[in-house]
Amino acid sequence: MVSVQDLELELQNSYKEKKYSEIIFKITSQTKEEDRNAGLFVLLGISRMSLDKKNKDQVTLAVQDFKKGYLKEKESTNGLNALTNLVTATSILSGFEDTDVDFEEIKNFYKASPKPFNDQRPINIAMCTMYSRLNDYKGMVFHFKKIIESKEFVVQDLCNYGYWRLFDKSWTQLDFYNYGKFFDDSLRIYPKQKIVSLSDKKNKKIKIGFLSSDLKGDHSVTFFLKTILRNYDKNQFEIIIFNNQKENKISEKITNLIDKTINIGKLNNLEAFNTIRKYNLDIMIDIMGYTSQNRIEFYKNRLAKKQVIWMGYCNTSGLSNMDYIIVDPNLVLKNEKKYYVEKVLYLPDIWNCHCGFDIERKENPSPLIKNKYVTFGSFNNPAKINENVIDCWSNILKRVKNSKLIIKCADKRRKLDRIQETFKKNGVLDSVIFYQRIDNLEDHLNLYKKIDIALDTFPYNGVTTSFEAIWMGVPVLTMSGYNFNSRCGESINKNLNMEQLIAKDEKEYVSTAVSLASDREKFLNLRRSIFLDAIKSPLFDEKKFAVNFFSLIKEII
Repeated sequence: MVSVQDLELELQNSYKEKKYSEIIFKITSQTKEEDRNAGLFVLLGISRMSLDKKNKDQVTLAVQDFKKGYLKEKESTNGLNALTNLVTATSILSGFEDTDVDFEEIKNFYKASPKPFNDQRPINIAMCTMYSRLNDYKGMVFHFKKIIESKEFVVQDLCNYGYWRLFDKSWTQLDFYNYGKFFDDSLRIYPKQKIVSLSDKKNKKIKIGFLSSDLKGDHSVTFFLKTILRNYDKNQFEIIIFNNQKENKISEKITNLIDKTINIGKLNNLEAFNTIRKYNLDIMIDIMGYTSQNRIEFYKNRLAKKQVIWMGYCNTSGLSNMDYIIVDPNLVLKNEKKYYVEKVLYLPDIWNCHCGFDIERKENPSPLIKNKYVTFGSFNNPAKINENVIDCWSNILKRVKNSKLIIKCADKRRKLDRIQETFKKNGVLDSVIFYQRIDNLEDHLNLYKKIDIALDTFPYNGVTTSFEAIWMGVPVLTMSGYNFNSRCGESINKNLNMEQLIAKDEKEYVSTAVSLASDREKFLNLRRSIFLDAIKSPLFDEKKFAVNFFSLIKEII
């Protein structure tokens, strides 16, 4: 009879050959469960996941395999490998509907694991995935920090850590500035002999590149980018989109507006970098920053004569070669420019302009009229809904009689347990209504018809959701912040001439919401003016925005 150790060795080779069904058959038919070591449990689990990780039954069995492997050998290499896989598989399993998983058990397993294992990148990446599913930015920050401290990080780890700090009010703008310098120092410089040289040749037109991974379907970025793409002078400018999606599903609403699209998603870093350089761009505009699937390390080596960051990331890039950042006077105060590596360029009104939606825009009656009670709402990323935000919203619900709050999760895979538990602790959970993601854009927008007043998050404000709400005639209550990402709501409302919807602190935020809800006539007049004035405001005046934007581009050149 083949020993467990010999079978493990044999099946490791089979795994390299992707013989997943064979591995599952041999382990289950040739060994008893009690005789299997951690290595066999891991092979069994990862084979099930490799076979079909979208199948709930397969993932459930894999979770059981990994857990058995870990519990059998808690401190062996294979046992700890089982734990890493257990965390990942459990996170995937939690994404299936009507599935309960024990994340607390997973957290305890991690805490009990020995050093230096719990400092290593694989287990901490797995824990980050888990906390992402839980909409818990604090957990993600903790584990990304451990990865960086271990010095095992890759560029995306650095990006993720910086990005998730946007959700954390404990970080000042000085912290972002200092982290940016560390980030810049951590990026590699390509050897000159391997990269295409930037040409001194002058282009007939000003050649502008945009680099993005987010230009598919109805992604929010497309609605802002279209404001300039459908309003640029093709006699003066040539625009090229460099699409970083591996699947190349760029929206036709984008491709039909511009001169050229180039897909670099499947190219390795050096190939993609050289591909972009060959186009001899006058300006490359990054609209991703630290967000996922970026290629931000390219800017360290300079993609174009001038490099600009705009729209996709609400803070300094930290990159010494990033020449400019485009903002507006409400986002970065004059005395704060020293905390940005880039030269700060100001658009006169707002830093972003929405192109609107291809559906009929009509004024909707406030739900208050029919319901006889006020309905608040937030469609922001639930990770932005921290404990301070929940406490404010809970106080509002307590003070506004019979009021309700609608919260919509942006992703079906994300759990709302943390948010629900905090509302329950505050004694108002029965007043909160939760909606899962709605894929159809029109249905998503129609959900705003159920809301009287939208409540912004802080310190990381909403952007897309605020534009959507205002387009639908729903006022957005926000709070003044201390840096770019915490002042987006302030800029939006100032450009709408709705300063009365900007609170200076949490106390005023609550009292303003209560005041709005208590004066029905005043509130209904406010909603009506928002609906009528929004389309004429800088928020949706795409032609004016495009003129201002391209005037700024000419100044850069």
